[in-house]
Amino acid sequence: MGQEGSQQLAAGFPVARRTVNRSCWIVLSLAALVGCGTGRPNAVTVYVSEDQIFSESILKDFKRETGIKVNAVFDTEEAKSTGVMNRLLAEKNNPQADVYWANEPVRADVLRQQGISTPYKPVSAAEIPDRFKDQQGYWTGFSARARLLVVNKAASIKPASALAYVDPKTKGKGVIANPLFGTTTAQMAALFTLWGDEKGKQFLAGLKNNKVKLSTSNGESADFVASGEFEFALVDSDDAVDRVRHGKPLEIVYPDQGEGEVGVLILPNAVALIRGGPNAENGKKLIEYLVSKETERKLAFADCAQIPLHPGVATPKEIKPIEQTKTMNVNYADLGAKLQAIQPILKEWVGY
Repeated sequence: MGQEGSQQLAAGFPVARRTVNRSCWIVLSLAALVGCGTGRPNAVTVYVSEDQIFSESILKDFKRETGIKVNAVFDTEEAKSTGVMNRLLAEKNNPQADVYWANEPVRADVLRQQGISTPYKPVSAAEIPDRFKDQQGYWTGFSARARLLVVNKAASIKPASALAYVDPKTKGKGVIANPLFGTTTAQMAALFTLWGDEKGKQFLAGLKNNKVKLSTSNGESADFVASGEFEFALVDSDDAVDRVRHGKPLEIVYPDQGEGEVGVLILPNAVALIRGGPNAENGKKLIEYLVSKETERKLAFADCAQIPLHPGVATPKEIKPIEQTKTMNVNYADLGAKLQAIQPILKEWVGY
């Protein structure tokens, strides 16, 4: 038997077909390779900027319940929300991911603007309020965090607004995470959107004049406040709740709740289907799973204590239900555009 016949037997072809011509053999071989590539029907690839410690368990549950293998690429804490985002931008013409799980909707909307995501409206999200979804279906929000103040219980001043950062009475007492990364970028984009660019720039200048400490992350900011090194910080609700649950001497304050004040910035997780991804159908299945009531329940009672957006899903005792909170009146698409527009301003402010 010749080499070609041996290859056919090894591939499982019957001996009677050992005379198959070379062109047919090449076609069959290529078909087999395609079936084993990234487009396998039992796999899905997701890029994730939600904290791995919380998102990974959800993805494992999805794999166990559906049998679909999950290839997950997670952001690092140092490059929060920017690492996988930059990867998606670089892969625009050769997409490797099926789904993007963002820890806030602003960067998910940037994908829409850049033509990287494609519309999909999950049935599981029908009861989530429209303000937390892109109206064309380019992304869907779920399981939110709120941007809250943590205040050391021994603090000399109890701030109730983000403007406490620029109050001369708090000089040297506040800390904030680097605004080039993570949800602090979204916070700055929201303030610039609501106030206008001039007042936004004045706020940044006020932070420097008031000697506000720059930290590497929201978690580090919360730890600085818990240790007493600084008195207050604007952080994500999951960072705040985690420290309170571990007995740290912190109070949680919902900022800007008074008449005429801007309210709390709410940042849902957001999930988007990637245009031209290798496993689109499994991507849709993963999206349906992520935006479901059951996933929101799991994330609510996990250590991240995220706020459900579906009605009727229980909320952890440490945080307020979303309907009891005065929230910022922002359009996340506007924040996405503003986020990109203020990058040079933020880079100059940080010192890049």
